[in-house]
Amino acid sequence: MNMTSDIIPFSNDVDHLQRLFDDQKGAARAAPFPSLEDRLASLKKLETLLDEYQDRFTQAISDDFGQRSFFETRLTEFLVVRLALTHARKHLKSWMKTRTVHTHLLFKPGKSSILPQPLGVVGIIAPWNFPLQLILCPLVTALAAGNRAILKPSELTPRFADALNDAITRHFAADEVAVVRGEADIAQAMTNLPFDHIVFTGSTAVGRKVAQAAAANLTPVTLELGGKSPAILDASADVTRALRRIIKGKLTNCGQICIAPDYLLVPEDKVETVAAQLLDIAREMYPEWDGNPDATAVINTSHLARLQGLVQDAKDKGATVQTAQSDHASADNRMMPLTVITGATSEMAVMQDEIFGPVLPIIGVKSHDAALAYVQDRARPLALYWFGSDAARRQDVLTKVHAGGVTINDTLLHILQDNLPFGGVGDSGTGNYHGKAGFERLSHMKAIYRQVKYTATDLLGAPVTPFVKRMLKLTEAIGRR
Repeated sequence: MNMTSDIIPFSNDVDHLQRLFDDQKGAARAAPFPSLEDRLASLKKLETLLDEYQDRFTQAISDDFGQRSFFETRLTEFLVVRLALTHARKHLKSWMKTRTVHTHLLFKPGKSSILPQPLGVVGIIAPWNFPLQLILCPLVTALAAGNRAILKPSELTPRFADALNDAITRHFAADEVAVVRGEADIAQAMTNLPFDHIVFTGSTAVGRKVAQAAAANLTPVTLELGGKSPAILDASADVTRALRRIIKGKLTNCGQICIAPDYLLVPEDKVETVAAQLLDIAREMYPEWDGNPDATAVINTSHLARLQGLVQDAKDKGATVQTAQSDHASADNRMMPLTVITGATSEMAVMQDEIFGPVLPIIGVKSHDAALAYVQDRARPLALYWFGSDAARRQDVLTKVHAGGVTINDTLLHILQDNLPFGGVGDSGTGNYHGKAGFERLSHMKAIYRQVKYTATDLLGAPVTPFVKRMLKLTEAIGRR
């Protein structure tokens, strides 16, 4: 894998995408099993790329958002990718090894093993909310597994896409890793190509379309979607500590996170006090919202209008709405403060759609069982957060409620654990790409059985003589052990 110093200009032409894909498929056929050294070299190039382009990436993302906290970008984008890189480099040698597995007595002395084999070419389609993390973390996994990759950043972060293209083309040949940019038509064209795997992060509605398009080529997909991720405040929780952590998870990136707490379930006699405390904590963390360098803007005016529409719909239908700051977001600054909604009902749009912003409905429930039932009655979420100290109730949540991942007594942090698989379940997605689980997802775990010269199985077969029948009975007896 060689590095090129030439900058390849962007093209959003579908024919260009096809040529990139064909070149990568040809390169994968020519070198179908990159060595450990080659894969480590690719990961090193990605690390060098991050170092060289950190400032440009950070500024580009902030410019795309209108305002993006530099601290949040370092924490939620660069740190996450660096952790993934370090973890992959540390464990790659063991991940790549052929794994010997148990062979049943009937088939010994033959031997069984599993060989992790690169799939070939992986398509990665990323969203706008974490444009660096959600395109480079899948790339870490793809490169570790020995694959080539074509990256499609979101059209809503064009400055970052420009910077990413420059960085990738300076450090990787186009038949290793390439960037394509364009509108929905380019993403659609990617899903129509016979990739060996597609990783898509985005909405459930678009995820369904990606899966349908990929199915025409029997292309496997990893879908990282979203949904309404609940936070449950149990009666046994340390309320103040829990609310601080919930607010941190809700207001990071202005709530534009697929695993952000979408709504909060609390004992019904605590709804009003919890709402007041949340607003106080938000004001403490962000004394000002507009112009605060620690805060992040809503990505664009249409998304802001959608969020404001959710709030207005709830208000029109009888909910109580309170904000942490008196100044409201405008189309000019798009800085939206925490908005807490009490009295929300299932008829309100805010309780039907993923919010993806700094709006937090608080729902009162009569009991622990009622909280579980509330979540169970809805689509399976990407994340679930439970706060409390009661071990029995905690175990109840873990065993009875489906969610892609869970953090206990905090928010968001399960995504940073590279020994944990990250992914959804049901409407919130399928598959994962973190750590070893992701390596195996982007590899073909090839089953191998190696036969020996002399084996009892040679005695089974036509013509079926009395001796063969006796051997079959013996084999069946052994098979029951």
